[in-house]
Amino acid sequence: MKAISSNKKTELDTTFRSRVIEHLGGENLGACFQCGTCSASCPIQLIDERYNPRKIIRRALLGSKDVLSEDFIWLCVNCYSCYERCPQDVRVTEVINAIKNLAVEDGIVHPSLVKLIEVLKERGTTYEVGKLENQKRERLGLPIIDKKSDDIKKILDKK
Repeated sequence: MKAISSNKKTELDTTFRSRVIEHLGGENLGACFQCGTCSASCPIQLIDERYNPRKIIRRALLGSKDVLSEDFIWLCVNCYSCYERCPQDVRVTEVINAIKNLAVEDGIVHPSLVKLIEVLKERGTTYEVGKLENQKRERLGLPIIDKKSDDIKKILDKK
């Protein structure tokens, strides 16, 4: 896996735009005309100015493949504010997810995802299921989770 960095050197790849468009969720990338509505409604941009959906999409349109190694692409929380307000129906959240999926395909994985996979391998779930959670599950008619499942570890080890 490649480490995520904030490398400022821009390398343009003429095939990158097509890769995003061909990827599930990226098909509306070319519809963006950079109006900025997505950035204006983004709650993450208010917290971290590095995350700017309009700029990320612009970089993808220009073929700036180095956007894959930027750690801020992982900040999208899928709130769909940008998606709902976009006048061109770009579906910004889906385009950002396509870019993140391309990063993973290229071996660039955010450390939080690496940790999540480690926890899944260890526990079989992303969080510990205790007595209270099992009581809630029982009231809902769901099976009780009483032990760690090795099935998830087997699946993750196949990769």
